[in-house]
Amino acid sequence: MENQHRLIKGYRDLTQDEISLMNEIKEQGKQLGDLVATLKQMPNVDQRWVSIGATDLQTGLMALTRAVARPETF
Repeated sequence: MENQHRLIKGYRDLTQDEISLMNEIKEQGKQLGDLVATLKQMPNVDQRWVSIGATDLQTGLMALTRAVARPETF
């Protein structure tokens, strides 16, 4: 279904600049996810901190996404 976001309360249409920013955030997130995956494969790295870092990075990326999208709901 095209334009599904219009059926979800609190969503709005984004400008092309906002779409570009969202795509940049997603690309940076992919790169950070790849880095986290590499760190998870390293036995001499403190995995507890890798997990904390991964969570904090996900939180930060979500915050950046919401900063651009500006959802109208909590």
